[in-house]
Amino acid sequence: MAAFKYYLEKIDRMSILARKGFVARGRHLRGLKPREQLLIAGMQRSGTNLVMDLLERSMQTDTYHEYDPRAFDDYHMRERRHIHGLIERSGGEVFVIKALLESQHLSSLLDEFSPTKALWVVRDFRDAVNSLMISFPGFIERIQAIAEDRNACGWRGEGMTDETHALIRQYVHAGINEATSAALKWYYRNILFFDQALDADERVRLVSYERLVTQPAIEIDRIFRFVGIQQVGRIARWVSPRSIRKRPPPDIDPQVAALCEGLSQRFDECIVRQEAEV
Repeated sequence: MAAFKYYLEKIDRMSILARKGFVARGRHLRGLKPREQLLIAGMQRSGTNLVMDLLERSMQTDTYHEYDPRAFDDYHMRERRHIHGLIERSGGEVFVIKALLESQHLSSLLDEFSPTKALWVVRDFRDAVNSLMISFPGFIERIQAIAEDRNACGWRGEGMTDETHALIRQYVHAGINEATSAALKWYYRNILFFDQALDADERVRLVSYERLVTQPAIEIDRIFRFVGIQQVGRIARWVSPRSIRKRPPPDIDPQVAALCEGLSQRFDECIVRQEAEV
């Protein structure tokens, strides 16, 4: 059944992209440009691909995933002037692009590509850590290197404050395990949301992965209203909560788990505030 749904979804996506091509060409021929840009940010394995896939189903969007060579080189966003060129040639009403490895620069990207909005996707740290360890092993070596020098692993430590780096140094030791190392990355990449004061930026909205997959109709409507695009019929049927608590909780050091819990609480409080403001 799952395999059938996968292929059905794939066929549906191909059909949508084909129809979007005609719409985009028509807009381009009429000289219409995107009215705004949308950046999708957050931490790896947090549901940003799901959000991108949902937005891609709208006839109003022109979406660029992180594996799209038109906009990315080895998952890094290409030089800014190149992205500006893509926007200029875009046939969509809203130009949507991933900014995952660039999340530390989200505040400046919002200014540079104005008018721009952003969605920051956050997922429960336990499920995120389980997924991270499968997809990107080697966290122990990287977190130990970053503890010594925050610039040791390229983009991974960019934007890290002195306070955050001091926390990393405090919790990293010779016997640290993979799960705790991955949890520290979940923390230091997600704390960038608050370090950039994005919680106070009206152009940015948080998206809870857990809410999205358990209440898809409500959360998709919330996302689409924020972006300013029309709802897509029956889009929620492609969303499933199967990945929640799919595996046993990872073996995270209790102190680091408490650190992540505290940040999770800040995200929850921010989502409540944002919902009240709508």
